[in-house]
Amino acid sequence: MTAYIARRILLMIPTLLGILFVSFVVVQFAPGGPVERVIAQLSGADTGGASRISGSSGGDFGARAQVGAAGDAVNSKYRGAQGLDPAFIKSLEKQFGFDKPAPERFLLMLWDYMRFDFGKSYFRDVSVLQLIKEKLPVSISLGVWMTLITYLISIPLGIRKAVADGSRFDVWTSGVIIIGFAIPGFLFAILLIILFAGGSFFSWFPLRGLTSDGWSNFPWYWKIIDYFWHITLPLLSMILGAFATMTLLTKNSFLDEIRKQYVMTARAKGCTERQVLYNHIFRNAMLIVIAGFPGAFIHAFFSGSLLIETIFSLDGLGLLGFESVLNRDYPVVFGTLFIFSLVGLVVNLASDLTYMWIDPRIDFEAREV
Repeated sequence: MTAYIARRILLMIPTLLGILFVSFVVVQFAPGGPVERVIAQLSGADTGGASRISGSSGGDFGARAQVGAAGDAVNSKYRGAQGLDPAFIKSLEKQFGFDKPAPERFLLMLWDYMRFDFGKSYFRDVSVLQLIKEKLPVSISLGVWMTLITYLISIPLGIRKAVADGSRFDVWTSGVIIIGFAIPGFLFAILLIILFAGGSFFSWFPLRGLTSDGWSNFPWYWKIIDYFWHITLPLLSMILGAFATMTLLTKNSFLDEIRKQYVMTARAKGCTERQVLYNHIFRNAMLIVIAGFPGAFIHAFFSGSLLIETIFSLDGLGLLGFESVLNRDYPVVFGTLFIFSLVGLVVNLASDLTYMWIDPRIDFEAREV
């Protein structure tokens, strides 16, 4: 076991290097960049990420922007830099680290990441880790509750469908599940807003944030009510697709075990259907479902809520990553990519170890990694 865990941990190193290297190379060929964003902001052609430059940096940039000679503008390699002093352009490159060649920048980034130093955001005067910390409450709330509710509903329903396979209950619930799976989460979110959040019919739920203004002054019981009041519609939107997938996975897993020889043997020995189901089938059938819990949580935590966060104005990790890519905020892009990749690799290892914990017959150490 120890040797297997050690090998998996060692394999994480080249995997992370590969992810960062490919991403870094792609960024070098992508159009635009932080320097271009600042130039566009100064020329009035952009209102995006560059508008978030902190007071000190933004003021410094604005003060140093000067009209230059036409010949200097021609020599500039940045689109839209006509009329800006070349010395100012060079100061921007130095500010963002682009005065160094790409290989040197990549090696410096690796050295910093080895020490978990992810630097500061280009356009917000705050460290990458602090930004992630600020967005965590939203993503944790969505991820935890989505995963918990999905499992609490899908597992009993999946078991019931497997036991009643082919019955009316199985047929009509399958129809509902397939329809739910076919509806995109963001489309269902818009429908919920129209129906229940003041769109056209009822105004039962809020549209913004996880809490109301003045939440810290509420009594403890009202804080809980207010929190769930805000999170109801986003959760319903996110659960729809995951609920369908987990239910069908549970049903198929139980059906596969019900048809095996050991189940027939248990019945022949006089065991009741309940004993057969929960004493013999349950542990084997739930292996794939329970072992997949870490991965399901991480998926909901990191990647399942971008559109939902945008629609319901929830400032979480999904929205942070999306805006960072649009605004070419490379420290945030690469920092979040590294952290998410590392967490994903650790969770994959945890999933394998969960398999072994649930079923000791599984031995990953006995096979080649």
